[in-house]
Amino acid sequence: MSKHHQILIIGGGTAGIMSAAQFKRENSKLDVAIIEPAETHYYQPAWTLVGAGTYDMDDTARRMSGLIPHGVTWIKDKALNFDPDQNTVKTELSGAITYDYLIVAPGLQMDLDGIEGLREALETDSVCSNYLDPEKTWDIIKNFKGGNALFTQPATPIKCGGAPQKIMYLAEEHFQRSGVRDKTEVIYATPGSVIFGVKPFKATMEEVVRRKNIHLKTFYNPVKIDSENKKVHFRYMQQKEGGCTLNEDSDVLGEELEGDMTFVVPYDMLHLAPPQSAPDFVKNSPLAHQEGPSKGWMNVDINTLQHNAYKNVFGLGDVAALPTAKTGAAIRKQAPVVVANILHMMQDGQLDQKQYEGYSSCPLVTGYGKMVLAEFKYDNVRDSDPLLSTFMDTSKEKWSLWVLKKYGLPWLYWNRMMKGKM
Repeated sequence: MSKHHQILIIGGGTAGIMSAAQFKRENSKLDVAIIEPAETHYYQPAWTLVGAGTYDMDDTARRMSGLIPHGVTWIKDKALNFDPDQNTVKTELSGAITYDYLIVAPGLQMDLDGIEGLREALETDSVCSNYLDPEKTWDIIKNFKGGNALFTQPATPIKCGGAPQKIMYLAEEHFQRSGVRDKTEVIYATPGSVIFGVKPFKATMEEVVRRKNIHLKTFYNPVKIDSENKKVHFRYMQQKEGGCTLNEDSDVLGEELEGDMTFVVPYDMLHLAPPQSAPDFVKNSPLAHQEGPSKGWMNVDINTLQHNAYKNVFGLGDVAALPTAKTGAAIRKQAPVVVANILHMMQDGQLDQKQYEGYSSCPLVTGYGKMVLAEFKYDNVRDSDPLLSTFMDTSKEKWSLWVLKKYGLPWLYWNRMMKGKM
């Protein structure tokens, strides 16, 4: 196996496979290699539906060997560290591999030690996460008998930022169907200031929360899970002179105040997104931001996705420090920019004119058979597809958008995106 490649890609996820496929479609003679240790590739956007009992987990999986594009070298190995001054990646089994151009697209990692008690709580039968085991989520939801159903997320960046609330809306509807809703309090606790940051989707989601009688807790950052007593400790994120006070619904929820800035909320079931970070081999490398709010994430130009120090290195997907949501839809717009930039650099040493403007989308499932399609770009500016928008207002709940989520998007993913055709 060659120890040098024209284009070396770290990661066989959405970003890595899609960009490799686009390179080979542009020029089949290019020497492209992917470093990826996993044998299975998952379509993770469907895990929300798995967690709600309306999608089969097996249908989200494909063998990696069947997805690596024809003519691309698969290095079944783990990247350990980078030496970008020497154009080298060190791997666990294959040693040092050199490159002309490097694309870093390994996704992100779950940090189960980022919240005190989280790792232990996940071993219990009342705490779950669609990010880790959506089948367990469904087991907990369908067996829930009432009480506090608490849904939350961390203050770290996470992939698919809407996922923690999507499963909540589906769970709430299932509780109605199973006859336990009238003895259930559904709680959404978020470190953010609003339920969703982009207009007009924000207004729609606020109406969904009102209609479903969900207790919305903003500025709530989970810092500790006491699984023995089934309580979550939240640090209040907004400074309040004189400290915090309990809200009018605190008695109903059994919520308590601990000190000046910590709320303690009991739960009977808990779903959360774990804290997330860039993989350690990126976080601890010269390719990551060394300081500031993006520390540890890939240091790239937000429009060209070129590394800000190493010009033959590009960051793509969840690992990149970009001020937009980490989604597969974002990658669909990022990959063509990276591919075009590298092809142009090969020809004349200059970047292409294409720019990534921060596009991302969040299919906000609001119930069985209902969905809102939130599309946006940098600065929380709405960026809805002009063709789709001529047929419907995607900021309103639609059955047709649910059909798109459950059937259309998976088909497009496997048959178009993964083959470099969009």
